[in-house]
Amino acid sequence: MSARVETGGIGKAACVGGGVIGAGWVARLLLSGWDVAVYDPGPEAERVVGEVLANAERAHAALFDAPLPPKGRLTFAASLEAAVAGADFIQESVPERIDLKRRVLQAIDAAAPAEALIGSSTSGLLPSDLQEGMTRPGRLVVAHPFNPVYLLPLVEIVAGKATAPEAVERAKALYAALGMKPVVIRREIEAFVGDRLLEALWREALWLVNDDVASVGEIDDIIRYSFGLRWAQMGLFQTYRIAGGEAGMRHFLAQFGPALKWPWTHLTDVPDLDEALVEKIGRQSDAQTGDLTLRELERIRDDNLVATIRALAARRGGAGWGAGALLRDQEERLRSAARGANEPAEPPRMLDGTVPPEWIDYNGHMTEHRYLQVFGDTTDALLAKIGAGPDYVATGHSYYTVESHIMHLGEMKRGERFHSTTRILASDEKRIRLFHRLHRADGALVATAEQMLLHVDAKAGRACPASDGIRAALDALARAHAGLPWPAEAGRFVGERR
Repeated sequence: MSARVETGGIGKAACVGGGVIGAGWVARLLLSGWDVAVYDPGPEAERVVGEVLANAERAHAALFDAPLPPKGRLTFAASLEAAVAGADFIQESVPERIDLKRRVLQAIDAAAPAEALIGSSTSGLLPSDLQEGMTRPGRLVVAHPFNPVYLLPLVEIVAGKATAPEAVERAKALYAALGMKPVVIRREIEAFVGDRLLEALWREALWLVNDDVASVGEIDDIIRYSFGLRWAQMGLFQTYRIAGGEAGMRHFLAQFGPALKWPWTHLTDVPDLDEALVEKIGRQSDAQTGDLTLRELERIRDDNLVATIRALAARRGGAGWGAGALLRDQEERLRSAARGANEPAEPPRMLDGTVPPEWIDYNGHMTEHRYLQVFGDTTDALLAKIGAGPDYVATGHSYYTVESHIMHLGEMKRGERFHSTTRILASDEKRIRLFHRLHRADGALVATAEQMLLHVDAKAGRACPASDGIRAALDALARAHAGLPWPAEAGRFVGERR
């Protein structure tokens, strides 16, 4: 594996297996800029990969505000050997049968470059068992994702007895560079952690349906209208820590711990999945789904996940929380990569984004107040650049926007990419006069905004001079902007035409 890829760069990947999980890996890799060769002998593989990729592109356009790298090149190989030739990384996602996986992993091991990392998408098989028969078992790790792979960031990394420690570190770096949250499971255990937790809930849900306590739809409602919402942002233990009040987790365990010994659950007993129970669950599931197709369900799921992650990204002053914080980190890496690859022209580019579905009005265009939001975020980016970001605000000082003038010159539609630029027109010890432009990806000017900001002491409730450090950073930017042409729209009053 090249040092470039080891440290989070982009290379060539091979995906062996193109089902739901394999196609999800293909989509995440391609949309991260990797070239991907796919091998799957199934007659429907190209169709499934294409449909999953289309959904992934739709979701990523709504998820990210940062500029995405150019999509990698997708090829379908006629053989496993052709797919893995020259690959830096191989992700295996064939069906969950130990004999099949061993044969496929042995073939990958024999054909792939000696330094290529191999990840297996198994959801429960032990990596030590998968390593049997491999010539180079040290490079294999289990990399267990969650569906949809292109949106859910968690990947459980599990080492086998023969896995080299450096392979684990390389895997952590590689999956993190794909925008994922790699969690290394401390020791081999069947089904790892995520699926063990899910299976406990799944077992109990099957019993509740079997015993006619609740239908599949009612159980899903109980989950999604209660603890499912909590788990999306805080997990299990932190949620229960809050439930313990000021005394915390110790109080919670003392209060609710005895209930764990009550015979409420079926524990490891599983109802007999006989024909009657299978038919009951299938019939109720069909009724719950109605006329929605599989792809429609996937798009609904993706839209909900995107909205949830974006909402979490807006927490803590825009720094994000949970999966939202991970998104913010990934966006910063993407912006840094974009700046490194292509330095922006003046005036400086401050913000990149994509119009999400919730910004669209009844006319099918970006609604009016979202322009102000974009320009406000652009101002925040400028303030962060000069050192007046959230940490500065926490000291009790900040810049307040006291005047704005927006000109709407074009329209933006759902999924369209945009970027904004900022020029400092004037500044002094208390004020900044800014001029923003909003462009579509094709360069068309969509809107402009002129703003006046006033530096204030929030505790005293009055204007005051900015700190020397802020002033120095601001002056440096103002000097860099001084030679730019004066914006034609600057200084206009409402109703004045160009």
